Amino acid sequence: MRLRVYLDTSVLSAYFDERVPERQAVTRDFWDEAHAFDLSTSDLAREELAQTQDTVLRARFGHLLDGLAIISVTDEMKQVARHYVDAGVFTTRMWNDALHVACAVITRQDVLLSWNFRHLVNRRRRAAINDLGVAFGLPSIEILAPPEL
Repeated sequence: MRLRVYLDTSVLSAYFDERVPERQAVTRDFWDEAHAFDLSTSDLAREELAQTQDTVLRARFGHLLDGLAIISVTDEMKQVARHYVDAGVFTTRMWNDALHVACAVITRQDVLLSWNFRHLVNRRRRAAINDLGVAFGLPSIEILAPPEL
């Protein structure tokens, strides 16, 4: 059975981000193996990428999104994100991060893949997300960076 992997915006943007060549290379290596996974992202990631000012880059993001299942953000996902914020797992300024996690959890993804070490890819936050999930009867999720997958 193939892993279901949700990509947050940081993984999608890293594909074209030449400012950190090592991260870009790892992201592209992951993309070369993407056929081994069931990949998805959400309307939220699409909206975040659409805010890119560079029209050529915005078009490239669109092509990258073409091969992914796009999850529609639901009221249930927003409620779960609100629980994360209310419980202090995320701050209100980190709403989009909470919503990315909620999208991945509600759609029962196995992994949320991210380059966001400050807000997502860290042991403490992952434990808090999964502890809260247990309290609400939600599945746990692995939150990893591309090299860990």
